[in-house]
Amino acid sequence: MKNKFKLLMITALSIALLTACGSTPSIDNSLKGVKEKKELIVGLDDNFPPMGFRDNSGEIIGFDIDMAKELGTRMGVKVTFKPVEWDGIILSLNNKDIDAIWNGLTITDKRKEQIAFSKVYLQNKQVFIVSSQSSISKKSDLKDKIVGLQMGSSSETALTSDSHLSSSLKEVKKYSNNTEALLDLNAERIHAVIVDEVVGRYYLSKKPGDYKVLDENLGLEDYGIGIRKADASLTEEIDRILEEMKSDGTANTISTKWFGKDIIYK
Repeated sequence: MKNKFKLLMITALSIALLTACGSTPSIDNSLKGVKEKKELIVGLDDNFPPMGFRDNSGEIIGFDIDMAKELGTRMGVKVTFKPVEWDGIILSLNNKDIDAIWNGLTITDKRKEQIAFSKVYLQNKQVFIVSSQSSISKKSDLKDKIVGLQMGSSSETALTSDSHLSSSLKEVKKYSNNTEALLDLNAERIHAVIVDEVVGRYYLSKKPGDYKVLDENLGLEDYGIGIRKADASLTEEIDRILEEMKSDGTANTISTKWFGKDIIYK
């Protein structure tokens, strides 16, 4: 009897110690939670065409918007889009103000330390946009020039990574969004804008002849959907549906609508 009692005490003590140390595995109810509330809250910068932006009536539209809506339909939930300041969007995700970041989010090692990512669904690169009348034709021509970019964006990260270029510039002006940067470029207050190619090409298509893209760029990058690290079941479901959308051609159709061709990462 004493041995049995002693064994029970040891077992109880072991469980208590494991709990105190945080060693007991937490239950991941992320997918269940989204389906129970029938809503997936997506955080975004709502001034990031063609990924996510407002049309003339104020409705949020774009490539990532169409992709997220289709995923929501297949998941059986409503997708709600919540505009968030871009430089604080990861904090908003980890604070559970939003369920995911879906807005041309570049996968980086630094961000991987803070959040999880879906599989890659799009590849992009950082390009230089200048006025069509500019004498700037290559990266080295930017020496002693003023360059603009969006604060907290992968454009800023890419420029910082190129120490030779960044140290040669006269000034780097940071904006809350790419539209403001391009307006300053048009007004000749800056000499170039560093921006995601998907964004740059979209602007060029809207104002043909006003801008040009330099042949050189700041490297290739992958886009993924940002999800909390603890939300493994939600990540798995998003990956499953994305693969389904690629396989049945739906993602291709959405890509062609916004970019004129299929640029989905296979």
